[in-house]
This record gives sequence, structure tokens and C-alpha cells, in this order.
Amino acid sequence: MGISSSESEGIFMTETDIQNQIRVVLSPYCNVFRVNVGLCYTRDGRPMRTGVPVGFSDLFGHRKSDGRAFYIEVKTPTGRASPDQLRFLERMIADGAIAGICRSPEDALRLLGVSR
Repeated sequence: MGISSSESEGIFMTETDIQNQIRVVLSPYCNVFRVNVGLCYTRDGRPMRTGVPVGFSDLFGHRKSDGRAFYIEVKTPTGRASPDQLRFLERMIADGAIAGICRSPEDALRLLGVSR
């Protein structure tokens, strides 16, 4: 998880902080879900990944106004998307969803075409 800073405010924000802010600001307009993934081990020691495919976005859901699906990859101001994350976003856009990288709640509002 990356750390970012707002120099003017002296506040340090993690990707999780930004995700939570985005979830709050979008909640009147969208149903938003956060994805949790992990790695665990079976009783015989084999690794097992839980969750979604590699590259799946941090937040996803749909707009309440029209039901259109969206996928948001959340990054700090200096964070970079992985090649798998970029491929996932490109595929979702090709399939008709709204998808992109957001670094703030304002980015998410713009991506989804909603205003407060």
C-alpha cells in the first residue's frame, strides 16, 4: 500500500484512506464494493489465493441512475498501476464498463460523471 502526502495540508493518505473517501462520496450515486484478496495455505502447505483475478480493480459497482458497471483502481498521487491492472481496466472499457485510475474522490466523481 502506498503513502501519499498533501503538502498544503500536511496529511498523509494511504490507498485505503483514499478508497474509503471514494466509497463515501460515491454512495449517494452508486453501489460501491471494495475487493479483498489474500493468500492462505491449505493444511498440507499448498498456497491458495482468495478473491478475484490478478489485476482486478480495488473498487467496483454500478451507478444507481442507469446500472452501468464501473471499476476503479485507486492509487496515491505517486502510485503506479501494474501491467495486470492496466490490462484489466482496458478490458472492462472494451466491454462497455466505466473504468479508470482515481487518486481522489474528485477523480472518481469525474470518472463516473456525477457531481455533488
